[in-house]
Amino acid sequence: MALEDGPPARGSEAGEWSTPLPEKTPPGTYAPFFLARGITFLLFGLVSSYVFSAAGFILMVVSISKWVGELLHGE
Repeated sequence: MALEDGPPARGSEAGEWSTPLPEKTPPGTYAPFFLARGITFLLFGLVSSYVFSAAGFILMVVSISKWVGELLHGE
């Protein structure tokens, strides 16, 4: 079956590709990894020691602020 026999493409000529948005992908970040580690430490601290909970909470706050800062500033 040829392309001409199919339904017409929306917004462009049949057989042409459109460019997806956004054209530039944002850079990778380690913030989700450290957020997951913070949650793990926080929960592990509930059964072991408050030191792990405090470290997990601090790690969560820092990673969330870093992640949101990167999203807002487009770094």
